[in-house]
Amino acid sequence: MGKFNLIPLEIPDLLLIEPTAFGDQRGFFMETYNRREFEKLGLKDDFVQDNHSRSVKGVIRGLHYQLRERAQAKLVRVIRGEIFDVAVDLREGSPYFGKWVGVRLSAENRLMLYIPEGFAHGFAVLSEEAEVLYKTSDFYSPQHERGIIWNDPEIGISWPVQNPILSEKDRHWPPLREAERNFLYSPSGHP
Repeated sequence: MGKFNLIPLEIPDLLLIEPTAFGDQRGFFMETYNRREFEKLGLKDDFVQDNHSRSVKGVIRGLHYQLRERAQAKLVRVIRGEIFDVAVDLREGSPYFGKWVGVRLSAENRLMLYIPEGFAHGFAVLSEEAEVLYKTSDFYSPQHERGIIWNDPEIGISWPVQNPILSEKDRHWPPLREAERNFLYSPSGHP
């Protein structure tokens, strides 16, 4: 096994990544990102920003994305607690357009979700608290920020949270059919 094991998901461009951890009586060590190793996996994103959020149980953040001119690929992991992490395909012409994938990421399982450009992203907090770290391939750009309402019935995400705690902004995003988006599907694989 290499430094990173890929676990395929229902939407092929989304990747669940399992880093190799080396442990002993002191604890463990693992690489969470290595540009050379990621390039060997076909992931050539140049990550430029790291984000860190802390949220309490029942929070849903998302579904967020930035328009194509400032689109962000993301590499998401949890360092404390557990989340249900979701990505929704927004690429016009994709055989998976409007479909979603959800995975459980936790400090315990150490899994990471790679989300390429062209996807909306959100997560629900399952533990009492969760701390989420994620890398992005472009800087935050408020004028390009967009979102989709978390409970859009046409997407039909099975959130494992009842009566979520939402930000004011996340309460008012439009459904997918009304959301501004400008992504096109390219069957060439990962960006």
